[in-house]
Amino acid sequence: MAQSAAPLPLPLPLPVALTETRVVAVLRPATTEHLATTAAALIRAGVRTIELTATTPDFPAVLERTVRQFSADAVIGAGTLTDEALTRAAIDAGAGFAVSPGLVDELPRIASAHGVPSIVGAWTPSEVMRAHALGSDAVKIFPAATGGPAHLRSLREPFPGIPFVPSGGITVETAGSYVAAGAVAVSLGGALTGSALRDGDVSVIARRAATLFKSIEEAV
Repeated sequence: MAQSAAPLPLPLPLPVALTETRVVAVLRPATTEHLATTAAALIRAGVRTIELTATTPDFPAVLERTVRQFSADAVIGAGTLTDEALTRAAIDAGAGFAVSPGLVDELPRIASAHGVPSIVGAWTPSEVMRAHALGSDAVKIFPAATGGPAHLRSLREPFPGIPFVPSGGITVETAGSYVAAGAVAVSLGGALTGSALRDGDVSVIARRAATLFKSIEEAV
């Protein structure tokens, strides 16, 4: 008699900070000198969901430190998780959510076992179906700008119940068009932070965040 497949994990609620503000700020620093300054500026500007990528130097230790420093004011998650080892390291470091750029089969299971929401990357309908079948709590459409809001809108038609979080090439001005197309939230990196991670200049963050939130508010 064939064994039945293991049941999929029940969907976990996405962070309230993400679903309320509809914004994920993605931080991909080449060095960590200005990471804390940038994160603090984002929080002051109203951003409540921050994703630190696994390409960050000394990633697990830096993630753990960032979680300790800012978790009272924002949900700090981990992104660019490309394999099982990175996923486990991120969760052990305290990640509040786990994100991959593409399909990582073990990510949803590991994340769910620790009560951490997962957002698995996909682009095609087949990849969306696979991410959902793996138990991902939301699907990251990446790279979003390649197909634009029209691609997201097309994916929403056959998959109306799947929360989509587009990422890649979105600007503060175009973010609202993705929300209007059905995104539960949008991810932005340098389009929001400018040069802050490189030189510590956070002067543009408040203005760009205001434009971003206005774009989303007008789309809701």
